[in-house]
Amino acid sequence: MLNHLYGLMVQPRRQWQEIAGLSEKGLNRQIPYVIVLALLPALCWYFGTTEIGWNIGSGGQVRTLTSNSALSLVAVFYVTMILAVIAVGYFIHWMAKTYGAKTNPMKGMVIAGFTATPIFIAGAAGLYPVLWLDILLATVAVAYAVYLLYVGIPIVMNVSEERGFLFASAVVTVCLVMVVVVMVSTVLFWSFVAAPVFQH
Repeated sequence: MLNHLYGLMVQPRRQWQEIAGLSEKGLNRQIPYVIVLALLPALCWYFGTTEIGWNIGSGGQVRTLTSNSALSLVAVFYVTMILAVIAVGYFIHWMAKTYGAKTNPMKGMVIAGFTATPIFIAGAAGLYPVLWLDILLATVAVAYAVYLLYVGIPIVMNVSEERGFLFASAVVTVCLVMVVVVMVSTVLFWSFVAAPVFQH
């Protein structure tokens, strides 16, 4: 698992080629990758929001979440990350025939999971929740994840670069729609189910 993580960050094309060579059984063994890696941002944000806190306004007031509030929010955050990877993986599998690729549902999940690697790693910024830094790291992570997707789709799906580009662009569009859905769901969740509770 760590070999894939390191390889995707420093030699993405070579790592995608190794992933493309995995058998169906080998793909199934990659399931723990997302389950374990998604814990990194969840745990970091829990610690950061309960122990470090956010600076509110120019007065330097620091606010932290209560442990119970942070736990419920982080649990939903973790489950959302897993479900997002599953959904994107399903759409990759579903769209594969359109672009002439032979696939199975697990291959789509693996591509989605490995593509999300930089986003999971950037989630460690939650240890020190500073808004401008978090936005900067998230932007860089998303940009690199998109790059991984454009590199990985043609290799793993065994399609031409042109078809791979169109395929990856369609996946990016699906991801953008999902981001909007998650943002709206977050607002509704905070409004009607479990709003953040700050310590005084």
